[in-house]
Amino acid sequence: MSNDQTEKKTRSIGRVFSLVLDWFEVGILSTSTALLAVLLIANVIARTFFQAIYFAEEVSEFLIIFTTFVGVSYAARKARHIRMGAFLDSMPPKMEKVFIYIISAVSAVVMFMMAYHSWDYMTTARAMNQTTQALRLPYWIVLIIVPIGFFSAGIQYVRTVWKNIKEDDVWQSPEQQSEYEDEVDES
Repeated sequence: MSNDQTEKKTRSIGRVFSLVLDWFEVGILSTSTALLAVLLIANVIARTFFQAIYFAEEVSEFLIIFTTFVGVSYAARKARHIRMGAFLDSMPPKMEKVFIYIISAVSAVVMFMMAYHSWDYMTTARAMNQTTQALRLPYWIVLIIVPIGFFSAGIQYVRTVWKNIKEDDVWQSPEQQSEYEDEVDES
């Protein structure tokens, strides 16, 4: 297999992986948000006319945790995280690229550290046999998404660094090119 064929195959595998990941993350984010809305509305109605749903607060907490930490990876992959857009966009592309390297590398390190510490916290909760109050589920099952979300975000930041190494253009994330445009001198 030639180098060109290998590169095309790698790109197509990357696209498939990205599409599957996008489908998974968007599906989880939209489903969790919809379930949260339905649950909270149902609980308000139940509380008004009958009795509150005893597990509504707990399940709402689970859904918020799930949405937050799946959203961390999604935001990093799509460059939807908080950033200093005006500051970066005002820079020349080469300087912007240097800042993207630094920001992405530091963010990756922080995400991997957070993944490590959240994994440690989750395993401690598991060792202590902590359970949720209403549903009596093992609490570590709820917490497992936290290190997964942080680790996935770290991978996305590493991918951003790699994408900027491979490409001449500036990339804010593995899937979002910089919005910087050179001003055209029309004289």
